[in-house]
Amino acid sequence: MKSGFVSLIGRPNAGKSTLLNSIIGSKLAITSSKAQTTRDNIRGIYNEEDTQIVFVDTPGIHKPKHKLGQYLNREAYYTIDDVDIVLLLIDAKEKWGKGDDFVLERLKKVDKPVFLIINKIDTIPRENILSLIASYKDLYPFAEIVPVSALKKDNVSELIGAIKPYLKDEVQYYPEEDITDQSEAFRMKEMIREKILHLTEEEVPHAATCIIESIKQDKNGYHIGAVIVVDRNSQKGIIVGKNGAKIKQIGTLARRDIETMLGKKIYLELFVKVIKDWRNKERQLMELGYSEKEL
Repeated sequence: MKSGFVSLIGRPNAGKSTLLNSIIGSKLAITSSKAQTTRDNIRGIYNEEDTQIVFVDTPGIHKPKHKLGQYLNREAYYTIDDVDIVLLLIDAKEKWGKGDDFVLERLKKVDKPVFLIINKIDTIPRENILSLIASYKDLYPFAEIVPVSALKKDNVSELIGAIKPYLKDEVQYYPEEDITDQSEAFRMKEMIREKILHLTEEEVPHAATCIIESIKQDKNGYHIGAVIVVDRNSQKGIIVGKNGAKIKQIGTLARRDIETMLGKKIYLELFVKVIKDWRNKERQLMELGYSEKEL
């Protein structure tokens, strides 16, 4: 068996989480159109009879505005040094910019294969793909350049085929039935946070996080208690909504996803808590699980 670890890195909204979900064939990472949706390194395990590839989805690399942003960048950088292959994702319809240069400078310090993944090719004319590849091939000695559409699953199997020759390990790291090493509680709180991302605007989704406080099971199903944390009272009001309408909508949509994941009836109770400026407080970041590595 050939195996290895592969990191997905790039700027926010390049489509890393969508690609991970497409490769694994299951929703492991939440997605939204908003930047910094991913806040943790999320492992997806791809298995074939003779191959195991552990893909690591990372937060989008960006210029941080607070300590949480510093943590997100560090999470992404950490995987570069701890994997066998790096996939740098870019958006086919976006011009190469300073943010891409920033990421590329970091990659110049690594001694491992780096693939350029041109994502979202479904958004550009097919005849433009070859010229796009030609325009990027001299920027860096990429081991491979692979155009894909993570959303449409175009060229995803070709990407797997391109990765296989670079796998050097001969160890099965996870049981073949596993698709992730994330806990059910982690996936639950991310599903709740995804609904906040979809249903709120401006600063609210970025200022919110979620904690699973309790999970109890009985003959009727799972009873889950979760707390949504924001950093201002005004944000709490928006999440709760008029007569509690918004938080009810968040809970209804999240419950459906959690029931699909667990295959059981779910009773979800949501609360909202204000922790002023939590994204800039190391103690709060640690308590909320965002400070495993030194800030």
